[in-house]
Amino acid sequence: MARFDKHIFICQNKREPDHPRGCCMEKGSAEITEQFKKRLKELGLNSKIRANSSGCLDACEFGQTIVVYPEQVWYGAITKDDVEEIIQSHLINGKPVERLLIKEKRFCPDE
Repeated sequence: MARFDKHIFICQNKREPDHPRGCCMEKGSAEITEQFKKRLKELGLNSKIRANSSGCLDACEFGQTIVVYPEQVWYGAITKDDVEEIIQSHLINGKPVERLLIKEKRFCPDE
């Protein structure tokens, strides 16, 4: 079996509605995951790039969070509308989407 070139981990953590940190499920993570999977399949990329649901990525303060490996690129405040731009710019053309990057030191070790 061939290995994937990239993995997208999409936080789908669920907390109680009144939790102070909130949760990604309330911020549309299920729809974002489905959009990634749908578009990767439509573009014929699903054998090279894998979109995975994940548990808490511990970046709640940045909104709905995803991380792309192996590059370790963290994105925050993602919406379903951002999926296509991430696919086209980052996953296909190798250019991370600057406006969505989490630039906090603990998430960007090279910065």
